[in-house]
Amino acid sequence: MAAVSITEPLCQPCAYDAKFKVELHVRKPLLSVHLSSEQVGLEMLCLCSQLDLLIRAQFQEQLNQDLSPEESDSFQREGAQIIERMYLCLEHLPEPAPQLEDYLDAVGLSAMFPRVEVFIIHGSPVDMLEKPAMDGYFPHIARLNQVLVLSQQLEDDVKHLGSHKYVAHQLSVLYQVLSTFKGIMPLSVLKRDIEANFKQLKMALVTDESSKQEPLLPAQYVNWILDVTHCIISSVSSLPEELTQDLSTAMSFISNLA
Repeated sequence: MAAVSITEPLCQPCAYDAKFKVELHVRKPLLSVHLSSEQVGLEMLCLCSQLDLLIRAQFQEQLNQDLSPEESDSFQREGAQIIERMYLCLEHLPEPAPQLEDYLDAVGLSAMFPRVEVFIIHGSPVDMLEKPAMDGYFPHIARLNQVLVLSQQLEDDVKHLGSHKYVAHQLSVLYQVLSTFKGIMPLSVLKRDIEANFKQLKMALVTDESSKQEPLLPAQYVNWILDVTHCIISSVSSLPEELTQDLSTAMSFISNLA
């Protein structure tokens, strides 16, 4: 140990020099991509949606825990990352690039996402007393997707499964989702049709306890279910006006970009 302590070091570490600094480009594309003004608008819409959902999720977390949004390091970090991507996005616009707040006002995104505007300006999240128009967008999209997927699954199961044991349960779940769409005429008609036929269909699936055969629906009920699911899939896929009211704000914004 004594020999080691008196031995001269093989080298002396150099002091840090800023010229050796390596810039991080983790969130930048590998290839240089130029966005048109329309593409910038779409990207900014997506980023505003992400930041708005982050703020809303943080307020929900605040309700569940004794923690304010300002005290959450992860929230501040993720919010800052989204805002940084917004600034990078604006660099694709012709010079001189607008300020972020000015751009959001000019294209109407500040009115669509007031929580985002407040967060960008003040650096802290504020919830809205009045529900912004975009608050219903993602829940509505989720319900449309849910009713579409349930209908497709039920249609496929009725056609191809060798047992219809769970068809009544699937139809019941589909009915519950349809019930969340208030005042939508095409779906209301189908909902009443399910109400009128559900009990008879469920009785048709009852089998003797001693029977080893899997329950199968009579052809008339198979055809009826296929008609119902086909109508639901067609109605949702065509996106009639009655089903796009909660989407109109985003759709109008996208239409104005063209």
